[in-house]
Amino acid sequence: MQEFLDDIWKHIQGYYYKIIDLTPKLLLAIIILMLAWFIASRVKIFADSRLKSKMHDPLLATFIANLIKSILIIIGIFFMFKIVGLNSIAGSVLAGAGISAFIIGFALKDIGENFLAGILLAFKRPFTVGDIIESNGVKGKVISLNLRDTQIKSDGKDIYIPNALLIKNTLTNYNSGGYLLQELIVGLEYGSDYAKAIEITKSLLHYDEEITEKGYTNTVVISGVHADPAFIQLSIRYWVKTDSLITDGRVRSEIIIKIMTALKENGFNIK
Repeated sequence: MQEFLDDIWKHIQGYYYKIIDLTPKLLLAIIILMLAWFIASRVKIFADSRLKSKMHDPLLATFIANLIKSILIIIGIFFMFKIVGLNSIAGSVLAGAGISAFIIGFALKDIGENFLAGILLAFKRPFTVGDIIESNGVKGKVISLNLRDTQIKSDGKDIYIPNALLIKNTLTNYNSGGYLLQELIVGLEYGSDYAKAIEITKSLLHYDEEITEKGYTNTVVISGVHADPAFIQLSIRYWVKTDSLITDGRVRSEIIIKIMTALKENGFNIK
């Protein structure tokens, strides 16, 4: 019995000395990891600022900066393994990259898929920050493109759409160079002065501060004739500058009120 207890004590002492021997390495590894995280964060901020000043697409610049940060953190983790003495783990990860990639890819399929989709979105650039997009039944203003998802704001809510869904499904971008196209239909009674209605509507669009005419064409045309119920279809298309309130229909609502009021004041019966 005494020999058994002595054997246990020897093992406990052995573990104790190993812990004592490993403690400085663990502390140094933690410091290295924290330092790598700090350096990666600072480099990300610097790269983001420089890339945005050199590139026309802030979305791509931010994505590349986040990618650089992730790579630097991974390098820091490998240094941490080396300091602790886990070279075999780091070596196995590198040597077995093919098998590891398959296993990790299978286990973390969604994460890897969204990451690759993020790279495609960053370089294909179907949208940029501030654009109004719609996909998977969600419509809103693009805030940022991250490594895994795209953040949009809709009706005051932050919505995060996995990047893979934007690649796989239909994506509609309502913007053109920071401007959003809006459309509306007005029904006019048969026999109305259609030319006058078009003139009044065009005048409203021309003098409205929310609507732009710089490089964009705002149109007011007769686009159809309906028999039942009977009315003439007046189609109105105009461009407004994208803002934080654009998705709540504020501008569209104000334009509709102005047009309907002006037409009624000039004797038009709206259908």
